Amino acid sequence: MLGPSYNYTVETPDTFVLVGIPGLHSSHLWLAISLSAMYTIALLGNTLIMTVIWMDSSLQEPMYCFLCVLAAVDIVMASSVVPKMVSLFCSRDSCISMYFVHSATAVESGLLLAMAFDRYVAICKPLHYKRILTLQVMLALNVIITIRAVIFMTPLSWMVSHLPFCGSNVVLHSYCEHIAVAKLACADPLPSSLYSLISSSVIVGSDVAFIAVSYVLILRAVFGLASKSAQVKALSTCGSHVAVMALYYLPGMISVCVSWQGQDIVSLHTQVLLADLYLIIPPTLNPIIYGVRTKQMRERIWSLLMRCFFDPSNLSS
Repeated sequence: MLGPSYNYTVETPDTFVLVGIPGLHSSHLWLAISLSAMYTIALLGNTLIMTVIWMDSSLQEPMYCFLCVLAAVDIVMASSVVPKMVSLFCSRDSCISMYFVHSATAVESGLLLAMAFDRYVAICKPLHYKRILTLQVMLALNVIITIRAVIFMTPLSWMVSHLPFCGSNVVLHSYCEHIAVAKLACADPLPSSLYSLISSSVIVGSDVAFIAVSYVLILRAVFGLASKSAQVKALSTCGSHVAVMALYYLPGMISVCVSWQGQDIVSLHTQVLLADLYLIIPPTLNPIIYGVRTKQMRERIWSLLMRCFFDPSNLSS
């Protein structure tokens, strides 16, 4: 899975060579440093979120359980591409991984929908919250979300891997983005590209539609409250989720639209850079958003850090 140079070609390549960000080779070192810093924050932040939720029984509620799974998926998504990106930027060592990164993005979208459902039940049906969102229901939702990602992403990887490649094996990208790989095929890449567009539209479109319905019902219930302070308190519980959704969906939609416009409108290095940032920014900022905006999480994280640094003997208690 390694390639020594950018102009390496084979008749029927079994491997592909990633070139990083075309046109920005002189900036690869600084990009590697930036990505390494963001990846470190993502690992530490998401690991801290999972640790706090796992150790504190008061946080083992549906919302925080979904957050714990989201943090794990963020680690998988970032780890699928960032370490190899950094290696590529620093030493031109290139390797590709398509399946995990695309599956992780599909799982993350499903988790955001599940978290919207959690907020809907908490605000619109608070008396039935624990009866509706039981442990069995949460496990079932996570399994369904994972199975959906596997069902949609497996054909995409199969279609791209079975395309005939008889020319260059140089992928003009910094990770295994399927459109960039499909463009190298000798056959028409339109079927796999269409499948990618349709599957992503179905997943994201249905998730966004259900999320929108959830928030319409949430807003209707909130504005029906008599107390202004109760309205603010109810809306504040949704603030972190809304910020994380915007951080995930907006850059993703921009990246997809830009990649479909082509180089004639948007330069290739801009397309690749947007795609890279889409995969690393949400895992980096999600734990910060929930850690800062959610009072209960903020207090538990601060308590854990204090015990860890100043009284390690109490960590097991």
